[in-house]
Parts: sequence; structure tokens; C-alpha cells
Amino acid sequence: MSEATVNGRRLFYWGNDGGFSADRKTIIFIHGSGGSHEDWNNQILALKNDFNIAAIDLPGHGQSEGNGESEVFAYVEIIEKFLKTAGIRKPVLVGHSLGAAICLGFALRYSDSAGAIVPVGGGVRMPVNPAILDGLRNNTAETIAMIAKFSITKTNREKYAPFLAEAISRVNPEIIHGDFTACNRLDITEEILRITVPTLIICGKEDKMTPPVLSEYLRDNIPGAKLSVIPEAGHFVMLENPDDFNTTLAHFVHSLPTVTS
Repeated sequence: MSEATVNGRRLFYWGNDGGFSADRKTIIFIHGSGGSHEDWNNQILALKNDFNIAAIDLPGHGQSEGNGESEVFAYVEIIEKFLKTAGIRKPVLVGHSLGAAICLGFALRYSDSAGAIVPVGGGVRMPVNPAILDGLRNNTAETIAMIAKFSITKTNREKYAPFLAEAISRVNPEIIHGDFTACNRLDITEEILRITVPTLIICGKEDKMTPPVLSEYLRDNIPGAKLSVIPEAGHFVMLENPDDFNTTLAHFVHSLPTVTS
């Protein structure tokens, strides 16, 4: 793991052994609510030999210091400072759920600093059931188990839901609550047409947390955006069907122009 200091906090991220190569395109992976860089393990292993990769732990998640945030654009500012600190220019930002919202927000606020964005399981609005917000404070274990259950499609639930619940449970419940609050407060409906960077939208065909209709709206309202609906997957599409996900992502990144200094 590598680290960068942002706003006085040490943020950790998985990066390629030996650092970044000048002749490769760069992908930044941003996890969702209560997640960590480990959410992207299947992508790291499959893509690390073809791309520069930085899979970040947001503040208060994984190994990173801090208390997390409760506004999407507060996380956007952290990513912008992280990229500057790490010396990363115009990467492809790939974000899941909360991370998708961060990617969209970044493209709105810092379009010149993004080579492209890939929001995964996101939307212009991402309302959260009040029972989840209340349950994270008053019935944490049961609520996390429910989140994990509905994040995985029924056919994959027995295989992945216990692993996912255990992973989320490592994060302070107040930080998870802040993450979901950030999603709940998001509304970029009016701004979405201003996104001009190349955009690939990905979602699982059986996503119950952020249904495909939300991704379809993004496709229809971001100029030039493309949408890939991955079969046999729910909200955690990159975990449930990594082969299709990785193929789709790699094809998109390879199609982008090379960043020149």
C-alpha cells in the first residue's frame, strides 16, 4: 500500500509495484459506502499489468485516517487534492455507488483534471431508505446484513453477501451513516448536462439498490455517454461478474486518447 497526505490525513491506496509507468493510462478506483480498495480486488488483479492503478481508501475507510464525510462534494475535494498530491494527471475515475456520485461530481467541478469517468451503480439522485439511515445507528449489524443482502443478486447472495457484510462491518457505523447521508443528499439533476468528459456508465442488470433506470437517465443526459448493463449481477457488479466488467472497462480505457504533457 502507498500513501498520500491530504488535509493532514494519511490516505492509503493500492498502487502498482514500482510506481506508475509513463506509457500507460491511469485508472483511479473509488469505492462505495462503507467500502475500501478491497472492493476492487478483482479489477486490480486483472488490470494491473495493462494500466496504472490507484485504488483509494477514502478517509475513515480501510487503512486511511479521518472521519469520512457526509456530502458528495466534500469527497470530490479530497479526490482532487489526492490527485495533485500523488502527481496523477487526467486519470479515468471509476467509482461505485457513492464512488459513482464522486466521479460525477468531480466531472462537474474539475472537468479539466479528468480523462474520463466511469460511474458504476449511480445516478443524479441516490435516495436512501430512511430505515437504513436509522438502522445504521440503532440496529447496526442487522442493517449492514440487509444492505449486503440487497446489494447482491439473488443467485450470488449466498456466495458474496456474508463476505460483503463482514467487510462493511469493519467501518465505523457513523462513517457508513455519513456515506449514505451523502448519497441521500445528492441531486445533480440540473447540472448533469454540463458533464463533457468521456463517460461510460456501468450497472448490474439486477441492481436493486440503484436500478438500471438511474443509469439509463445518466446515459440519456450526459452528452456522448455510453451505457453497459452487465448480466448476472446486482449492485456489486464488479464483484459478481468481474470478467464482463473488466472486459468492458478495459475496452473503454483503451479507446481513450493518450494523455500528453
